[in-house]
Amino acid sequence: MANIAEGFDSQSDPEFIKFLSYARRSATEIQSHLYVVIDLNCMGREQFEQLYNKANEVKSLIGGFIRYLRKEE
Repeated sequence: MANIAEGFDSQSDPEFIKFLSYARRSATEIQSHLYVVIDLNCMGREQFEQLYNKANEVKSLIGGFIRYLRKEE
């Protein structure tokens, strides 16, 4: 979310898109951390799947926003 806020303050759509891309990659990083958490038995499978799927949802929304901004350029 911090990447999105930082990018929102940029002066151009291409710069904002760059920060949105960082945010999307951060969601992928969270998914990677979730695998570590489940491997350490610190979380149940159901909760893992819920959070992993939410991260996918976020990535999809960010991707859609990036596509929208690229059309507007």
